[in-house]
Amino acid sequence: MSRKRKNSKKIGAPMLHCLNPNAAGVDVEATEIYIAVPVDRDPQPVRHFSTFTEDLHAAADWLKACNIETVAMESTGVYWIPFFQILEARGFTVLLVNARHVKNVPGRKSDVSDCQWLQYLHSVGLLRGSFRPEQAVCTVRSILRHRDSLVQMASSHVQHMQKALDQMNLQLHHVISDITGTTGIAILEAILAGERNPHTLAALRDRRIKASADTIAKSLVGDYRREHVFTLRQSLAAFRHYQELIAACDREIAQSLEEFESKLDPPPPGSTSLSKDGSKPKTSEPGFDLQTHLHRIFGVDLTQVPGINVLTTQTLLAEIGPDFSHFASGPALTSWLGLCPDNRVSGGKVLSVKTRKVKSRAATALRMAAQSLHRSQSFLGHFYRRMRTKLGAPKAITATAHKLARIIYHMVTTGHAYDETICAQNEMQNRHRMEARLRKQARELGLQLVAI
Repeated sequence: MSRKRKNSKKIGAPMLHCLNPNAAGVDVEATEIYIAVPVDRDPQPVRHFSTFTEDLHAAADWLKACNIETVAMESTGVYWIPFFQILEARGFTVLLVNARHVKNVPGRKSDVSDCQWLQYLHSVGLLRGSFRPEQAVCTVRSILRHRDSLVQMASSHVQHMQKALDQMNLQLHHVISDITGTTGIAILEAILAGERNPHTLAALRDRRIKASADTIAKSLVGDYRREHVFTLRQSLAAFRHYQELIAACDREIAQSLEEFESKLDPPPPGSTSLSKDGSKPKTSEPGFDLQTHLHRIFGVDLTQVPGINVLTTQTLLAEIGPDFSHFASGPALTSWLGLCPDNRVSGGKVLSVKTRKVKSRAATALRMAAQSLHRSQSFLGHFYRRMRTKLGAPKAITATAHKLARIIYHMVTTGHAYDETICAQNEMQNRHRMEARLRKQARELGLQLVAI
């Protein structure tokens, strides 16, 4: 028998089809960027540019000369923002990709290899761009995040004032709830003006203060040392300076919100100071009618949802925007927020169902809203307490935040107001299904359920 002649042809590795032939990859750093284009576009397909504005425009000109239409870059800190905006203004399609999704194979790592790897992945269609809202939303987001930083800095100076009072053994901040309120500021100003008589200082209390004048007078007997009074004076001045900066941010935010298109006709009337659950507005809220602006921009009043207040709605506007059509469905939104299980299956076995680690201010705001429902008598409050008994507090918070996100998605995309009766009907249907299942199990065991 003659042996069959073996096929001498070697089978090569399968080649991926090029879906984006006019794609480029950019590796961004603080002082320079590296750009890779297809090898047939330029004798030097990888170039590096400085991050000066004229150099970034020169890089965009080179990409135009290479007939590049779409560019992929990693979201490295805030260094990507200037070049991203220049490329968008020049008509390029820019994909901002997550660094975790573009990890290269182990081996030598350099800026050149990183930009080439980005270019290859983008050319074969393996990259997915991160969600970035429109420019008007990004403008409000930048100011709001700056405002949050100012609020944190102002709160640190409140702690400095409290420390100075502790060192002088003045217990004022333990007697009244807020030393930056009407009574606290009046007493601090009198102390800095030289007044030391505790009864004279206690007479400055506002009538709304629960503590009596005698209690406040006792708290103001201490050791008024010069160095601690000096520290108190500077801390109060710094606090007031930050309050002025925050007020300027509020004016800028109000002006930016006026430019958003209204989804309501006519615009909604002025909002009340109390939300649906009766909670008072927080002192960190902007000093203008923010709720009316948010109602007009979203088209629905999201604060009618239990647990959702003005600050939560403001965060959703700044992080997502008023247009939720970028997400195909409510589950797509919850997946982007990292509020749904991330099922990992291998060999038919579920390895993990934990949620993904996502750094999202919107998800954090929804989790805080979910946690605030622990005493709410609404349907969502009952749902949170039931999940907390079943799963524990951390998972219950995530599950309730997931439900809040889907409710908000439905309200914004359909324009329907929040209706508690729909949730109650769903709860009743779940109760009937559970009861039917229990009766079936009882019959199989030869038992009979009796309603109490």
